[in-house]
Amino acid sequence: MTGTIILGIDRETLREKVDLRAAGDRLDDLDNQRSLAAITEKVTLLRVVGRIDDAWTMANEAVRLARFTGDRETLLAARIRRAQVQHHQEKYEVALRELSGCVNEAHAHDWTALEALALQARGRAYFDRGDYRRALVDFEDANAIRERNTIPADPYDLTAVAIAVTRDLLAGGTAPQPL
Repeated sequence: MTGTIILGIDRETLREKVDLRAAGDRLDDLDNQRSLAAITEKVTLLRVVGRIDDAWTMANEAVRLARFTGDRETLLAARIRRAQVQHHQEKYEVALRELSGCVNEAHAHDWTALEALALQARGRAYFDRGDYRRALVDFEDANAIRERNTIPADPYDLTAVAIAVTRDLLAGGTAPQPL
């Protein structure tokens, strides 16, 4: 997914700012593609444009296809994306449980990029639930893993924004209403 679809991060909600037209065009391009890469991209696009039911269907398909590959790292990435959809469905406890399992599995196998991704996703779920202290720990841990392992940040640097916003909230800033 190119940077022209995701335009940045909303500093209040930590949700992606999206060019809806570009996202729709890309979804049209991917419409009939059934590869794991295409379905994975659809999951993210559908989630960020708010088509959560469609994202859920695609996320389950991605997990199913990833199981067929036999590659545990690929499966873990699909599980993280599916948990992100559950988070957007406001199934916080289920998403947090799944993301915690993903963090642990990634850590056990030294899959640092996936560990950072799962921590960041779990931090966002904690943030939306209003648990800013746990969110900050996860954001800072994700950032530390990326720095230690020279893993590039995402193009719009969600982790740095999330750390700054969450620190501000914990220091007495105005908190957004939990979603």
